[in-house]
Amino acid sequence: MTKILYGFSGEGSGHSSRTREMARCLIEAGHEVRLASYDRGYQNLCDDFDILEIEGLSISVDDNRVSKLKTITKNLKKLPAGRRGLRNLRDLFRDFQPDVVITDFEPMTAYLAEHYHVPLITVDNQHRMRYVDYKSPPKRKKEAKRIRRLIRLMIPWPSVSLVIALNSGKIKNDRTFLFSPIVSHDVLRLKPEQNDHTLVYLTSGYDSLLPVLKTYGREKFLVYGYDRDVVDNNLHFKKASRDGFIHDLASAKSVIATAGFTLISESLHLQKPYLAMPMNGQFEQELNAFQLEEMKYGMSMPSVSSSQIGEFFYRLPEYRDALSEYQSDDSSAIKNKLLELVADDGRIAKVFKSRR
Repeated sequence: MTKILYGFSGEGSGHSSRTREMARCLIEAGHEVRLASYDRGYQNLCDDFDILEIEGLSISVDDNRVSKLKTITKNLKKLPAGRRGLRNLRDLFRDFQPDVVITDFEPMTAYLAEHYHVPLITVDNQHRMRYVDYKSPPKRKKEAKRIRRLIRLMIPWPSVSLVIALNSGKIKNDRTFLFSPIVSHDVLRLKPEQNDHTLVYLTSGYDSLLPVLKTYGREKFLVYGYDRDVVDNNLHFKKASRDGFIHDLASAKSVIATAGFTLISESLHLQKPYLAMPMNGQFEQELNAFQLEEMKYGMSMPSVSSSQIGEFFYRLPEYRDALSEYQSDDSSAIKNKLLELVADDGRIAKVFKSRR
């Protein structure tokens, strides 16, 4: 049995969705696992795992645009709680004495792993922007370099990285392993259908999109993100519900949503054409949307455009043809690799750390 501390970002739900799958795999293999996260990540997993609530950075958004001022102000207010969270996390390190630390883009666990000389494994999609060559969106090469520096600042010394990506690329070192996206078990068991609705998912409100969707009166939109049940013409707002959401996703004819990695991965697994609205100022989402369009599984719509929405609906048959060739899997490859790394008190992970 290996003692594992697993830290993950609490921003959004993608990190917690991945962590649920990977932590369950580790526990079922007989390892002792403690988790650490904050905000939505903590809330999503606190009922099912032994998890420490810490404090973390978060992004403030206004109509699908990152608000730098609100983001700075919001995070400055968290400083006292952040110091308490760091103390609590250090106490957990000393009391639990993990053999291995895993992080899904959570920096405090990463820094403490180095401080206590514990091997660190990253499991995320962010490190594809650091350790995997990729084609950058047009005119965004400077931003790509800045993001690499930011990732290095957040997670400076990984021993080994398990990277998930929508497509393949040349790996830059022998400590990085590339895998298909992790799809949760509740999505894997669904059988996709094609009904008459388009699923719309918006975070932090994206009010400028809604009146444009109303002009497509013949289209039915199931809208998540406003947490209310109400019908407004062809917009059917739905309250937050994981079961309701994934069943509406599985039966949708298409998806219009922000460009988060996890929802795109789930949609592609279910072969749903995707109109991606990357958050302005969030390079990772811009990259997700760009790669989606490059693979011909959907379109990128950086700003609301009625003509682009119309083009997206017109090209649905083309996207479905491309998606019929999409190769998804049950995440067994990345799970097996992680189990190999943490076996025998993390023996192989420690070898990677010694070679770093």
